[in-house]
Amino acid sequence: MLDLVDPDIQVAAETEPTLCRLDHAVFTKLGRVTFRRAETDGTPMLMVNFGEREVGIPLSSLKHAFGISDASDDGRMLGLIAESLDFVTSLQIGDPLPDEVITGAASWQPTAAHRLAAATRLRLQLLGWLDPEAARANVRAGDIGVRIETDPVLKAKVQAAFREAAVALEVADSDAVVALVERLSEELAYIEALRDRLLARVLELGGRLAGIGRGFNRKDAKRRETLTQVQRLMLRATGEFSARFEEIDAQTGEVIATLRNADSQTAFIRSNRDVLYRNLRAWEPLLERWAEAASDFEADVWPLMTDTYQFLARRYLPVSEWPNFNSLRQGGVRKPMNAMAW
Repeated sequence: MLDLVDPDIQVAAETEPTLCRLDHAVFTKLGRVTFRRAETDGTPMLMVNFGEREVGIPLSSLKHAFGISDASDDGRMLGLIAESLDFVTSLQIGDPLPDEVITGAASWQPTAAHRLAAATRLRLQLLGWLDPEAARANVRAGDIGVRIETDPVLKAKVQAAFREAAVALEVADSDAVVALVERLSEELAYIEALRDRLLARVLELGGRLAGIGRGFNRKDAKRRETLTQVQRLMLRATGEFSARFEEIDAQTGEVIATLRNADSQTAFIRSNRDVLYRNLRAWEPLLERWAEAASDFEADVWPLMTDTYQFLARRYLPVSEWPNFNSLRQGGVRKPMNAMAW
């Protein structure tokens, strides 16, 4: 049976917390605390000032030290705080939790262009389901998103597709199909935004790194080795991101099945949206640094290249490899040593 319930209008349960709140006496005694992830490994931390120094305590250690069980109110809240730090930089007691951990909605917005791209994609898929040749011809003609609204012939074809879809989906009329398309296109707009903000920029960086490799002085063995490692890890990163977007496109590519299973598709899209957004937050500083970097390899790009290697190595080196970062900081990188995988 087709379920038309829109999760965006669901109200959080009365018992579901919406603010960062902790009742254990330790949080009162510590004064003003901040929760954020450690820069080194991303561990969720409680940060507190002692004099002029800031001290960090992992949330897992905090729970163990003060006997806070995962099943208690504070234990559940610490879990929500850790999850929230995937979407916000920091939290303090009294701050609202991000929408992702309360309702499943996003705490950020795509642009109007991304919304148009997602809506156009679904409408074009409906047209292709009813009349594949018409869909192909209109794609070749370009400006499909604008022409769906302005070209009377094309608009009539799309409206016919909506009417036929209503029959296939066994819903009241084409207005019900329009509502489903609008709901799912809003979800897919976030994927279109991440396609631009993450995938396109990572692919662009991969191309830039490949270009540096072609113009690099190959007599510099240490730097050549680092560049080779960066390029190898970058291929893994671009491959993983490309595969995820391809999976999303394939999963949502059969438009009637997508509309018929709107709830499960919404959950699938949101799950991938959140994974990709977490990656965007991690990659953003590095991508911005590369965007600002000059083309002079020695003066600007080389220090950034070593930072890029460390960023990629933490995320994409196989577990069985242990990079020697000390040698990297000295101007080169040794081949990763094999290590026991735990």
